[in-house]
Amino acid sequence: MTTSCSDDFVDVTPDDQNSENFFNSEADYQSALIGAYDLLQSSYLNVMLGEIASNNTLAGGESAIDVPGIQEIDDMTHTPVNAQLRDVWRWMFAGVNRANYILEFKDKTDFPNKNNVLGQATYLRAYYYFELVKFFGDVPLAVDERLLFGDQNTVERTPKEEVYAQIELDLIFAADNLPMVQTEMGRITKGAAQALLGRVYLYQNKFPEAASALDNVINSGAYTLVSDYSVIFENDFENNGESIFEVQYTDLEGAGFGCLQCSEGNVAVGFNGPRNFNGPLFESGFSFNVPTQETYDAYDDNDLRRDVAILNIEQFAIDNQDFNNGAGVSWSEGFEHTGFFNRKYIPRQGDSNIGDQNLTNPNNYRSIRYADVLLMAAEAHNRGAGNDAVALQYINQVRTRAGLDALSLGGNDLTQAIYLERRLELVGEGHHFFDLVRTGRAASDIPGFMTGKHELFPLPQIEIELAGSRWEQNPGY
Repeated sequence: MTTSCSDDFVDVTPDDQNSENFFNSEADYQSALIGAYDLLQSSYLNVMLGEIASNNTLAGGESAIDVPGIQEIDDMTHTPVNAQLRDVWRWMFAGVNRANYILEFKDKTDFPNKNNVLGQATYLRAYYYFELVKFFGDVPLAVDERLLFGDQNTVERTPKEEVYAQIELDLIFAADNLPMVQTEMGRITKGAAQALLGRVYLYQNKFPEAASALDNVINSGAYTLVSDYSVIFENDFENNGESIFEVQYTDLEGAGFGCLQCSEGNVAVGFNGPRNFNGPLFESGFSFNVPTQETYDAYDDNDLRRDVAILNIEQFAIDNQDFNNGAGVSWSEGFEHTGFFNRKYIPRQGDSNIGDQNLTNPNNYRSIRYADVLLMAAEAHNRGAGNDAVALQYINQVRTRAGLDALSLGGNDLTQAIYLERRLELVGEGHHFFDLVRTGRAASDIPGFMTGKHELFPLPQIEIELAGSRWEQNPGY
């Protein structure tokens, strides 16, 4: 601490720029926008926790102490010092800050494509804030300005109703300023903004507003159900006609365990894979996020989605018993082994996986699919105006694609059928815990769930302390 600071090795010219001297061209705005997109890739953790916290999957892993924070969330014993919850908090707020960096300087320079850029930025801010409010409820709200060092001394938690109101405004702006088709694959579109807006309304039980927003997506004619469900989650069928918004991943730039959010690959995919797997089609992983027998059994035997969504490793071994000259398929059983794996997001053979096979998988996350929109719209019509005829039309499109008979239900029976259909269609995609919470079913379906507590996760204790212990913790923690 007493060493002189005049040594040459500390006299360096910084590469960063003062933000006031940036945003002088469209290229500057596009560079900042890419940075705002980048934090989407860290939402792999949100997706995993949305399954593990529900009754769809168990934590798994190597042992009961493999990533303790994930084990705690599975057991509903998580606390304010949970490392994974702090990651969700800081990574999503990093995304908010990067989007706000653009919007803070939105008036500095004009260019022809500006509203498109601003529409994408406001969507991203809404996306990150929606994740935060789902997990934590009331959170600090910053609009068109960054949260900077020192702000923790004055910023307060904003009621979630106000955060939701801003999310709605952002998505309406994005929908009004984005095209239905972007010139570059993976960028946010008008349909993505309308679909997320519908989801946000649904989470608040604003059923007429949700139905209107989602009907706009459906009636646009821009999307369709892929006829063959088995190909939807394969790497060579990404950004297909059913995809409304996907988080883009690549296996060409890796990272390490010291900076998981730095990986350009889908980290969850490596975590989900079978441990020490030797066989065709798939690669090894860490055996986390394993579906339960109950989840597997929830499917009808004729449901074409079951064996696409869930890998039954024992049956897979039987089907491939001639592999490796008759040696067969082998794997190691991890903690809480159920015999099932999240087939939608496990490693496929043939990927480059530069840096680390388990951290740089290229599988895109299908954040919003057309099937999800149909089921959300069905729920909005059924639970809102009681428009069961339209709700049946939407849910039966999804069921027909799955090889199932059409339904002819109404009222609460149809509501329950929609809930089940969402679970079966979207298993492994991170929505189920939040669906159970928002529809009041979590306490009856999730072991250990305590009403009045587990609807939200605890704020990270370190964040409360950094704010001078002014913030009140979520109830029960």
